[in-house]
Amino acid sequence: MRLLRAGSYREMPWKNGGGTTTEIAVFPAGAGLDGFDWRVSMARVESGGPFSLFAGVDRTLAVIEGDGIRLTVGGAVPVALDKACEPLSFAADVETHAVLAGGPVRDLNVMTRRGRARHSMRRLALCGHAEIPIAGDVLLVFCAEGDIAVSGKEAMRLGPHDTLLVDRDADTLRLVAGRPSVALLIVITAGDHAS
Repeated sequence: MRLLRAGSYREMPWKNGGGTTTEIAVFPAGAGLDGFDWRVSMARVESGGPFSLFAGVDRTLAVIEGDGIRLTVGGAVPVALDKACEPLSFAADVETHAVLAGGPVRDLNVMTRRGRARHSMRRLALCGHAEIPIAGDVLLVFCAEGDIAVSGKEAMRLGPHDTLLVDRDADTLRLVAGRPSVALLIVITAGDHAS
């Protein structure tokens, strides 16, 4: 298990130059925007507009701060997302346009390159405890709100925007929150047959 503190993340420009992103974790380590197998990042979206395109990449987005965002992916019906919604998965190589519901938002993004990895992300509202099965090759627990204690081989505490990265060396992880908190759980599986 590796604890990634919010203050240690790397800031970098968006691929389309329209803003900045905060890289939380990437594999292989140090990979650029065209060379990652998988990548987890946060972005602050200040205004509506087009998303960067990533050829051969699948993406999932969750809103973690702000009033919300409406995404139009290709010719599909627009989808409204806010902090209470489940994350939205879509192809990152399809033209996507964002409209803000109010002011700026901060979102959490997971991207995996087709043929090299696949992923899932879900929101977990937590007050009390939960047993989380460790699936895939990597599990990331992102603390979106509140404080979350983690007990496994080691005991750790996640504050807002901290992330726990767990390689598959255990069966379950116990998460405990003494007050209402929100975690985003990301499972990444590597392999040639990923989609």
